[in-house]
Amino acid sequence: MNIRQMQILEVVRASGRASVEELSARLEVTPQTIRRDLAELADQGVLDRVHGGAILRSGASNIAYEERRRMNEGAKAAIGRACAAQIPDNSSVILNIGTTTEAVARALLRHRNLTVVTNNMNVANILAANESCEVLVAGGLLRRSDGGLVGDLTSEFMANFKTDYAIIGCSALDEDGDLLDFDMAEVRVSRAILRQARERWLVTDSAKLAQKAPIRVVSLGELDALFIDQPVPEALAKVCEGAGTRVIVATADP
Repeated sequence: MNIRQMQILEVVRASGRASVEELSARLEVTPQTIRRDLAELADQGVLDRVHGGAILRSGASNIAYEERRRMNEGAKAAIGRACAAQIPDNSSVILNIGTTTEAVARALLRHRNLTVVTNNMNVANILAANESCEVLVAGGLLRRSDGGLVGDLTSEFMANFKTDYAIIGCSALDEDGDLLDFDMAEVRVSRAILRQARERWLVTDSAKLAQKAPIRVVSLGELDALFIDQPVPEALAKVCEGAGTRVIVATADP
């Protein structure tokens, strides 16, 4: 998937469908180029071609999110608890999109006097149950597949804050220590979030070490801590050690 195709996917995700003419004008390429891109994306299984354009593959987004939510639930819950244990009451936190950040939100339900900024509607709904928690939700394009808010408006919203902690997830973590993701709009928001915090933490389960994604977010060496459910490989451990990034291995309840 090239950069233009990722931009096409971003547009279609935002509204559920897009026409060839709209994409051609927006990306300043010929309709023939857009048709070729849509054909390739359809072959990859992420879009369905329709007359004059494309739509998100029927049901694929919601199913994918539910599958992600169920994967490694115990590990994510343990990571959420370990992360929340490091956050004192009376703190300010930014939580971004992801099923592991949602696990952190669930582990924060007993905290007192938190201010939480988020572009994740699921996080906001979870923390609505904590009456001692002030929740500020970003504006932006609603990504219906997972309740995420993305786009320039979201990044601009985040720039209004300076929080104690920024806690983000990722789609993949490679052995060079790079955090990777699929959605350019989400990546831009994640980078904006990281600029607005005194402490920057990554929460991810060890399955992400075996995943691949095309867009680099930041290096793990630019973050202050990694919360994960298994010890990291030696190469990644060296990256963390050299950069002073703490590695906290969360253990599930017996």
